[in-house]
Amino acid sequence: MSRLELELPDHFLFRTEIPVRISDINYGNHLGNDAVLSLMHEARLQFLGQYGFRESDIGGAGIIMVDSIITYLSQAFYGDLLAIDVTASDLNKYGFDLFYRITNVQTGKEVARAKTGMLCFDYAKGRVVSVPQAFKDTLLIPAKPQG
Repeated sequence: MSRLELELPDHFLFRTEIPVRISDINYGNHLGNDAVLSLMHEARLQFLGQYGFRESDIGGAGIIMVDSIITYLSQAFYGDLLAIDVTASDLNKYGFDLFYRITNVQTGKEVARAKTGMLCFDYAKGRVVSVPQAFKDTLLIPAKPQG
């Protein structure tokens, strides 16, 4: 069986540290796969917050996650401190990707790599909208090459 490989950008714009909570532990006594997505969500909120944005408003539009990829590389356990690096990339007319690198602070081992595809969304009208210029200007997201 072939495994997914996720290449990460060279540069990350944000880092936060989050401890593994007891509610993040599964029956295998390690960090559950579902908890990783939850930790990424927390890191995403903090990432946006450093620029004064929220998921409901990134300069005139909300965002909605349309896909995610997570590759699990090593275990993490209750009490481990995880560094979560976040960056935005691959801008297109309606969205962008967020990349995450999750590392165990104590051991230096990479725990997981992830990407979430985000679309800009007008929740009041229930439709996809263009990425707000204020968001693009703030993060200076490189556009995807066309072709």
